[in-house]
Amino acid sequence: MRLTVDGVSRAFGGVYAVRDVSLTVEPGELRAVIGPNGAGKSTLFALIGGQLAPDSGSVALDGDPVERLPAHRRAARGVGIVFQAARIFHGMTACENVMVGAHATTRSGFLAAALRLPGHHREERHIRERALACLDRTGIAAWADRPAEELPLGQQRALQLARALCGRPRLLLLDEPASGLRAAEREHLATLIADLRAEGLTILLVEHDVAFVMRLADRVTVLDLGSVIAEGAPAEVRADPRVIAAYLGPTAEGAHP
Repeated sequence: MRLTVDGVSRAFGGVYAVRDVSLTVEPGELRAVIGPNGAGKSTLFALIGGQLAPDSGSVALDGDPVERLPAHRRAARGVGIVFQAARIFHGMTACENVMVGAHATTRSGFLAAALRLPGHHREERHIRERALACLDRTGIAAWADRPAEELPLGQQRALQLARALCGRPRLLLLDEPASGLRAAEREHLATLIADLRAEGLTILLVEHDVAFVMRLADRVTVLDLGSVIAEGAPAEVRADPRVIAAYLGPTAEGAHP
């Protein structure tokens, strides 16, 4: 899936959080968005995911404008989202939480579920099998039948990713997925993201960890004060004087004072 963001702006109380931002993520590309705190990364993420609507500009998926569609309509078009803050459904098992991610791809509908028709039971069984496979892929299969609220933070983050994958996305949006993870968890996450990229999934990664980004991204977009100040291959961005001054600092890896 191709993601096109064209001239998107969003202001709060007259102050621009995102201003005239444009970027194109090609099918199968892993694009990272980085920048200092307050750069507008989370606002841009919400504008793409559908949690916010832009004041101006457009967001398109495979050429179709979606900037006025709510998040669930974008999910139905193949957008999977993993938020920075762990979002789980209390009172449900980890597996049931992941099954929720398939809601946009179900076919039997509310009536079949209410009447417990055979088609609904078959579909629910298939979704459960898919959810268990996603839990296994994210490394938390052992927690499948545990209440989701009992999972530690790292496992809750993995649960969110499993839920997004259960929806079989064509575009995966990741907001600070490595935040708060331990070293082994970060390494497993990096490997999984690289594998998903190799399988052709389009990925937009918003992340503050520069080293994590540089090892994974095909291209990097850098925001500062709501605007794009640089874009390119990781090595180019890391050496860009504007990026060094605004974000990385003169002692950043690969940068020269």
